[in-house]
Amino acid sequence: MKRPGLTGSMTAGQPLKDQALEGRQFTSRANAAFLIILAAIGLLGLRFVYLQLISYEEFSARSINNQVRIVPVAPNRGLIYDRRGRPVAENRPAYRMELVPEKVGDVEQTIMALGLIIDLPDDVFEKFQESRKRYRVFDSVPLKFNLTEDEVAHFAVVRHRFNGVEIVPYLARFYPYGDLLTHVLGYVGRLDVDDLNRVDEGNYRGTTHIGKVGIERYYENELHGTNGIEKIETNVQGRILKVLERENPVHGDDLILALDVQVQQVAWDALGDRPGAVVAIDPNDGSVLALVSKPAFDPNLFVHGISGKDYRAILEAPGRPLFNRPLLGGYEPGSTLKPFIGLAGLELGVRSAEDRVFSSGQYFMPGVSRGYRDWKKGGHGWVRMIEALEQSVNTYFYQLALDLGIDRMHDYLAQFGFGTPTGLDLLGENSGVLPSREWKRAQFSEPWYPGETVIAGIGQGFNVTTPVQLANAVATLANGGTRYEPRLLYAAKHVGNQQADKIQAPVALQVPVNNAANWGLIHAGMRRVVHGEKGTARSIRPDSGFEIAGKSGTAQVAAQAADEDMDETTASNLRHHALFIAYAPYDHPTIAVAVVVEHGGGGSREAAPVARAVIDAWLAQEMVQ
Repeated sequence: MKRPGLTGSMTAGQPLKDQALEGRQFTSRANAAFLIILAAIGLLGLRFVYLQLISYEEFSARSINNQVRIVPVAPNRGLIYDRRGRPVAENRPAYRMELVPEKVGDVEQTIMALGLIIDLPDDVFEKFQESRKRYRVFDSVPLKFNLTEDEVAHFAVVRHRFNGVEIVPYLARFYPYGDLLTHVLGYVGRLDVDDLNRVDEGNYRGTTHIGKVGIERYYENELHGTNGIEKIETNVQGRILKVLERENPVHGDDLILALDVQVQQVAWDALGDRPGAVVAIDPNDGSVLALVSKPAFDPNLFVHGISGKDYRAILEAPGRPLFNRPLLGGYEPGSTLKPFIGLAGLELGVRSAEDRVFSSGQYFMPGVSRGYRDWKKGGHGWVRMIEALEQSVNTYFYQLALDLGIDRMHDYLAQFGFGTPTGLDLLGENSGVLPSREWKRAQFSEPWYPGETVIAGIGQGFNVTTPVQLANAVATLANGGTRYEPRLLYAAKHVGNQQADKIQAPVALQVPVNNAANWGLIHAGMRRVVHGEKGTARSIRPDSGFEIAGKSGTAQVAAQAADEDMDETTASNLRHHALFIAYAPYDHPTIAVAVVVEHGGGGSREAAPVARAVIDAWLAQEMVQ
């Protein structure tokens, strides 16, 4: 019987395996394995040589970059002062929260979790996503500015739960005078993509805010300064270990404005609750001493990002607080234009000092039955130029305008800056309207009519001027014909300089003086407006010390019938705008003022006292210098 598993072919005494064959096979396999291992070691050696010798510099740099970062350092924004050294735009310490999207992971979830710790507005995520467009994925992106001390403390407790989120100290803009200087200074706001189109993006890499309007916008390059850089060492979590190298930023220039805050405050207070504008200029150098637009708004609301609620409140507030009246407001100059038209008549030989015109209360053009009113019923009788200015006699200037003609009037008044921007160092200035035949044909495709010349003679019709234009024209008249481009900036202090560099306002034009006596006559007529027995603004006459030259004006808002007068029963929004221009002291002017009180009624009653208050404040400041 055979055992299972054995074949019948195996013979007794035959060996079970061939040891020699197996030995040869083992040797060949071992040699093959050795060669493979040797080849692998050779490849590793070659790779080692490549990494350590051939590509050492490249990979060394990569290794360093894993732990060393180059971080831009934003410069401190330059400060702004008034002419007496009072700070009007400051930098105050504050804290902001920043996120590094690459390290945070789920940005939306992180922001939602942060919202349980600090107060985050509803639109914070959208604003954050918009800000990310100008940052790299490994950059730190601001989430919220101006954190409270409580918010900083609450976050510090849970800091370990939020990788990639940091609290960063910074200097925030602050405007100590609030709405008093809003339309001069403007404000800074968060830097956005549109802002980068007008600046050097590289120099704004570490910057979060930029000037949006006003002086902050106009002098952005000077105020911003130059970025610096820091080379910092970080750990694997991105936390800063130490600063390896630093190139300090260059902070922005400090600016000194020509404005006097105390005079600005007086002008603001003198307007009371009425909307309007006040512009005061030094006729000797074009410096803007006051520029008030009322109402206004608190610019500090915009610095850290204004809420929708606050912005709607500004938009819906009465009087349009966002509207910069001195720069953009267009008003009929009314009778404030009469001194300039009177000078045109004298200088162009159309009138002499002794020429007289009879005022009966109404003026009729030859062959026309429709009359033009004088403001005084029954008229003023026979008047010369000086009485016509003192009493603001419409009839005199109706006839003078017709004798001059619109073309000569236009060309002469243009020399004082009417119809063109003054060049003030703020953006967006309105040009106003100085009408002419060509202007009307271009605007309306219509001819010019003589009746339009008549009403242009008292500053009505198509005439439109801005308060800053009017103030600059008065300054030009007061100084004898030098028209400056008015300047808010008085001086700038650069880094390292001990003294500030004074800024000289450019001269736009020198109005020719054909006869100095003609200019003297206009000045004398304006003096009698305040100091004459029949002067329309004699109520603001100073008791002693100095004299004021001025001229009142009324800008018609709504059409009225020939026999209709405005009174207390007239709706406030239909009442005329009140205007007044002035300069002082009469003999050696150091201030020229233009005032507009919207819907104020009479210029002498409502606007003249404002001008007097501003003049008093300025002259008082000069006395204590």
